[in-house]
Amino acid sequence: MKFMLMMHAPRGNGGWGVAQWNPEEVKAMVAYMRDLNHELASRGELVSAEGLTPPAEARIVRAGKNRAAVVTDGPFAETKEFLAGFWIVDCATPERAYEIAAVASSAPGPGGTPMNIPIEVRSVGSPPA
Repeated sequence: MKFMLMMHAPRGNGGWGVAQWNPEEVKAMVAYMRDLNHELASRGELVSAEGLTPPAEARIVRAGKNRAAVVTDGPFAETKEFLAGFWIVDCATPERAYEIAAVASSAPGPGGTPMNIPIEVRSVGSPPA
């Protein structure tokens, strides 16, 4: 079964507070995520994983005349969190996806304290047969 694990970061001042972390704290968090990805890959569970740029770099695209892209930078819904990154994992049970999400949630933050960042877990749907 495939699951998407979505990391929701606190919005703060418009972007994730990582910009205010010291360089060693950022390196520790990135190394933790890299190690998690290597472990998932070695178990055959990692399909894909990516970090995303801050909301300020996001764009809304709609089809315009003749399907031309009409691109705007909003409006975006006011939220306290934003999607910071995701994993797509392929594992046997939802419980295993929850275990992976808990490991990702506990990545180190400032001072090495686990972030306990929320990870939304959803099954990847498939078309009707």
